[in-house]
Amino acid sequence: MVISRKIQIRINVLLVTLLIIASVLLLLYNLGYLDELQIILAKDNYLFYWMLLVGFLAEIVAGSMGMGYGVICTTTLLFLNIPPHIVSASIHSAESFTTAAGSLSHIKLKNVSKSLVKKLAIPAIFGAIIGALCLTYVGEYYSKITKTIIAFYTLYLGFQILSNAFKPKQNKSLKRKTNLTRLGAVGGFIDSFAGGGWGPLVTGTLIKNSFTPRFAVGSSTVAKFILTLTAAITFIFTLGIQHWNIILGLLIGGIVTAPFSAMLTAKLPVKKMFIVIGILVIVMSSITIYKSVF
Repeated sequence: MVISRKIQIRINVLLVTLLIIASVLLLLYNLGYLDELQIILAKDNYLFYWMLLVGFLAEIVAGSMGMGYGVICTTTLLFLNIPPHIVSASIHSAESFTTAAGSLSHIKLKNVSKSLVKKLAIPAIFGAIIGALCLTYVGEYYSKITKTIIAFYTLYLGFQILSNAFKPKQNKSLKRKTNLTRLGAVGGFIDSFAGGGWGPLVTGTLIKNSFTPRFAVGSSTVAKFILTLTAAITFIFTLGIQHWNIILGLLIGGIVTAPFSAMLTAKLPVKKMFIVIGILVIVMSSITIYKSVF
């Protein structure tokens, strides 16, 4: 009965989302803007449809594991030669909605610790603002250096998470050794400046330091929503809104998936979560390093 109710909630969220999208399309049609929308969707060799697929797949990973959306999207957009500041601005604009949907799902599934969210989100807000301003005014050169450094760190972190799957359960006292204020601030800066990295850094560190995976993922997702919204607003004031085809693709692809992907978090065994997250971080970090160096 409980499972049926949860499934019904997800179905209702999806139906509401589709209804909103249909209403927006109908409004654009009535206002005579549908032709302009079609031009946007066909722009850059139909980039919108590729972003739709990327947003769909990235949100499945991010919603269930608490990491990967920004890194996957950033890697793809950089491969397509989109400038780093446009990459980060577009991702955070779309991610403001997808993380909101994912956060609501985690809250309903009781995967969220309010105290953990507060300790992460407040410093993350300041880190996100500083990161967005630095990316806007410092430029692409330093962004690439930062991405390489982050990728090497997350690669190391991925191996650490993977090794935890085969170790005895660690003492919960390790939680007290995690400086959540510093972790939130650094994670917010890195995510805003590099276009992604909050999940592998923050969620990965929480899990590595023996926080319960479902609470680490759920609480990190809610804190991520707060920092993402902050970064998006900062980019809007400094850069405006550009590349609607990228934003719409990532947004629609992700927001349809988000309400359902959170259900996987509470169902996956801890050991398997460590293995999946570890391999995921290692693969994504290796790709980022390769793209940065070559």
